Amino acid sequence: MRGVLILSGGIDSSTLLYYLLKKGYEVHALTFYYGQRHSKEIEYSKRIVEEAKKVGKVEHKVVDISSIHELIAKGALTSDEDVPKAFYTEEVQRRTIVPNRNMILLSIAAGYAVKIGAAEVFYAAHKSDYSVYPDCRKEFVKALDTALYLGNLWTPVELRAPFVDMTKAEIVKLGLELKVPYEHTWSCYEGGERPCLSCGTCLERTEAFLLNDAKDPLLSDEEWERAVKIYEEKKKEYEGKNQ
Repeated sequence: MRGVLILSGGIDSSTLLYYLLKKGYEVHALTFYYGQRHSKEIEYSKRIVEEAKKVGKVEHKVVDISSIHELIAKGALTSDEDVPKAFYTEEVQRRTIVPNRNMILLSIAAGYAVKIGAAEVFYAAHKSDYSVYPDCRKEFVKALDTALYLGNLWTPVELRAPFVDMTKAEIVKLGLELKVPYEHTWSCYEGGERPCLSCGTCLERTEAFLLNDAKDPLLSDEEWERAVKIYEEKKKEYEGKNQ
């Protein structure tokens, strides 16, 4: 079985990579550079692929579509807006939306799938993204699956989002069972040398490991202690605002 995977180098798509390999897929992973602030994730996508090749067959391409940057440069990830330091569920996190990103990336992935004879395209949308990202919802997955089928009628391609009903913590639980080397993944939206520990995706990552009684292996012991402290402070602040 061949499948095309959108691989960012983060926790979710890296777990999906190992999940597909466990199921016996030959995975053709695509990582996109679209001018994102956190392009460091591309380096980590290469790292996770090298590790994954030890357990299954993976082909990996980094695709430069940065020429579209000026067309979609809006929000904290592709323009000069500040990355919000708040929980992922808060409305301020809508500033991290990249206009129509998943539609664009999945459309390219579907074309690639037709070219190589793969019948399925996978991406790691999950339940924790529901409140902020419309293109991570089941309704979007269903609608785009239909569109991809109709647009490639002679060589049908199906869209799969196996984690769409799972939380980030549940994905980490699965990944720990699959022995995903999370030290080779990157989540932080700031794109610095080390994770900032306080942006929405860093907080969500810390929470996911805490809920699994595990330390984030990407972080040093000192960084982990700091991450937990920041998470607890932000959580208290969030709960105070929502009482």
